Amino acid sequence: MPRYRLTIEYDGRPYRGFQAQALLPSVQGAIEAAVLGFTGETIRIQAAGRTDTGVHATGQVIHVDLAKAWPADVVRDALNAHLRPEPIAVLEAWDVPDDWHARFSATERRYLYRILNRPAPPALDKGRVWHVRKPLDARAMHDAAQALTGHHDFTTFRDMQCQAKSPMKTLDVAEVRREGEEVHVTFASRSFLHRQVRSMVGTLAEVGIGRWTRADLVASLEARDRTACGPVAPADGLYLTGVGYAG
Repeated sequence: MPRYRLTIEYDGRPYRGFQAQALLPSVQGAIEAAVLGFTGETIRIQAAGRTDTGVHATGQVIHVDLAKAWPADVVRDALNAHLRPEPIAVLEAWDVPDDWHARFSATERRYLYRILNRPAPPALDKGRVWHVRKPLDARAMHDAAQALTGHHDFTTFRDMQCQAKSPMKTLDVAEVRREGEEVHVTFASRSFLHRQVRSMVGTLAEVGIGRWTRADLVASLEARDRTACGPVAPADGLYLTGVGYAG
C-alpha cells in the first residue's frame, strides 16, 4: 500500500484540536474527509503530534496510506482542492517507505510561541498571538529559559490530564528573542508533555514582566509540582513549526 508523507499547515481556531472527535470539528477529520473526497477511501491518518484546540501549525507532518499509487504532487493538489473550504493546506508530499512513520520516526519537534507585546491589541493577528500589554524583558526570559534545557522531570509544566508514561523529557532548545513588537519563544525536543510548551511560556512571561526571577523559575522546575507552575499561556500564539527526521 503506497505511503505518503505530507507537510501540513493550518489555523487551529475552528477546530477542537488535531485529533478526530465524534461530532466535533478537528484537523484530522477535515483531512480524512478530503482523502475520502479524492480517493473514495475511508482511512485514518497518522500525525507527528496532536495539537490542542486553537493551536496552529506551519510544519505539521502526517502520513497516509492509499490503495492506489499516485504521483506525490497529485496527492498534494487533490487534497488541497478538497480542503479548499478549510484553513488547512498540504504544503509538500513525498513517497516514503511503508516502515516510515510520521510519529514514531520523528527525532525532533519544534514549536514557536508568538507574544504580541504592545499596549494595543491585535487586529489582523487576533487569535494567532498572545497579547501581553506589559513590557517584557526578552533577554531576562531567554536567560531564565536556559535553566529548562537538558534532561529534567517536567512535572511542574505537565498538564494534569497528560497521558505520557513519564514526566522526564530532554529539552534541546529554549530561545527567546524580540522581533519588533513581538517576543518569540522557540522550543525543540524529541517530544513534549501535554501543554508543556504553553506552561513554560506562561512562566517565562512572569520573568519577562518582572514578577519572577530565574531563581524562581528554577525553584518551580525543581518542585516537580504542577501547582508551582506560573500561568499557562493561551493556545492562540502556539505553532508547531517543524518535525525532524533522521537521514
